[in-house]
Order: sequence, then C-alpha cells, then structure tokens
Amino acid sequence: MVNIVALGGGTGLSIILRGLKEISSNITAVVTVADDGGGSGVLREDLGMLPPGDVRNCILALANKEPILQDLFQYRFEEGRLKGQNFGNLMIAAMVGISDSFEMAIRKISDIFAITGEVFPVSEEDLTLFAELAGGTIVAGESNIPYEVIKRKSKIERIWIEPTDARTSRQVVDRIKKADMIVLGPGSLYTSIIPNLLIHQVVDAINESDASIFYISNIMTQPGETDGLSAGEHLKLIFSHTRLNRVDYLVANKGIASDDIVSRYVNESAEMVKITDEDKRYLMENGIGLIEDDFIDVKKGYVRHNASVISKELLAYIEKVYDRG
Repeated sequence: MVNIVALGGGTGLSIILRGLKEISSNITAVVTVADDGGGSGVLREDLGMLPPGDVRNCILALANKEPILQDLFQYRFEEGRLKGQNFGNLMIAAMVGISDSFEMAIRKISDIFAITGEVFPVSEEDLTLFAELAGGTIVAGESNIPYEVIKRKSKIERIWIEPTDARTSRQVVDRIKKADMIVLGPGSLYTSIIPNLLIHQVVDAINESDASIFYISNIMTQPGETDGLSAGEHLKLIFSHTRLNRVDYLVANKGIASDDIVSRYVNESAEMVKITDEDKRYLMENGIGLIEDDFIDVKKGYVRHNASVISKELLAYIEKVYDRG
C-alpha cells in the first residue's frame, strides 16, 4: 500500500486528505502551526498552546467515527463568551492539558476518532511567520500578512519563521524518509505551504527522500498572497523562498467554473489559476511533469478541489513508477 505524507494547512490539506484516504490507509498529515487568527489564535494566546484549528480539520478528514461525534467536534458556539469558538479546539486544548505534549494530545484525539493514518504538527515550537513586503515593511503574524499586502497594495518579497532554527519531531522526519508519495498543497501558498518548508529538517528530509513529490496548485488565486499568479509561478515561489530542490509533478486544474461562480470570485478580487505556455516551458526545462485535468468540485457556491479525482490520478502515476521499478 502506498505510503503518503501530505504537508500543508488550512482547508486545502483537509480536503485532499479525504481523497488520499480513498487510496491508502498509510497516510501522515504534517500540519502547519503558524496560525494566529480566529479561535485558534485566541487559544494560542490565552493558553500558550499551538493553534489547534488546522490539526482539528485534518483529524476530521481522516476520522472513521459516527457522524454525530464529528458534528460535535466541528460545533461552533453561537452565543455567550464562547461565541465563535469551536468545540473541537476546546477538546484539543483540554487534551493538551492532560498530556505531556501537543503531539501526544493529538495522538490521543486521533485514537478517539479512529483516524486513518496519523496527524503531526510540523513543529511543537511557538512559531511566528514574518513577511517583508516590497518597500521594506515587515509584517508579523500569519493572519496579518495578506491583510497588509492588500492594505498597502504591495507584494511579499521575503517570508520566514522565527525561531529560524525551529525543529520538527523525529517521527515527522522518519515518515518523510519512508514515503512513496509526498504531497504539497493545496492551500495558501505563503501561510500554509511555505511555512512547513522553512523548517530545515523537514525540507532536508524531503530533498533526501526517494518519494515522488507532487505540488497541487490552488484553483483560485488568493487575495493578498497570490494575486495574478499562474500555477507555474506558484511553484517558482516555493523554490525561491525555501531550500526545496525538487518537485516531480505539478498538479493543476484546467476545468472552467461557471460564469456566476467566477463572477463571485472576481468580486472578491480572485480569479482562476491558469497554466500558461511559459509555465509549460519551465516545467519541461526542469524535468517536472504536468498533471492537468478538470479538478473542480463546487461546494455551497465555492470552488474546491475534487480530492477523489486528484488522488486517483496521483496513485496512477505512483503505480507507473512502481511498474518501471
């Protein structure tokens, strides 16, 4: 059975995990911990714990328990002092309180939900994401970066984490080294994908791995992060901001959303991510394969990746590698 490691954060990672779960039970999700907004940010500030939101979503994506338990884990309070807070976040916070570490707490929660695979934070250190914008402005905090980019009508020139020497766990390095498939994305380029690759142990383990590495590009651009970027430009920025030295395949959407959905995104200053002829030349020159198909799945009026279709295509490519071996 194919051994998969998926790295990312936000909604993107949890969506792709639901598809990967269909093709393998040997899955490791490595989740960013730079989030400082929303309910996760409140718990991070109040309790001094790692932000639980992205981890919670990944556990739910891999869960095999009754729907009522999953609904409870996702419940968000609507009134009172807990308004806006998520019950799952509070449950993780409580488990952290009775565990020796955040990683151990996640393992216990994962057992409760009988998840397929494992979920690990990319680091147990208190990470802060920084960006330098064109013009020299320094922005601290994951949630502040896209806001300041939009406000200042600027762009991100450089991004880094502090502490710069943050470490990951032995288990994460071990899982990466044993992987057959490493999946990066989909997700926010600067605030979900790149932060994981700024931890030297993580990126070095990926570079040394024999696994096939897939980068799944977003379907829509993200205001304040990837305005106007093509799929190939997303990939180029990963290389320019990190020490990653190899990606084997770029996974990009070529499907077209309906006019009303595209118009809705245009009103939010977003557009469909395209694959350009220049992108294709870049990929060919650098020996990177292109996996291009209609990967659109519309949920409640929003464009999402069709994780099931993507995962089956990734598996087909991995099986070709096995056959050649």
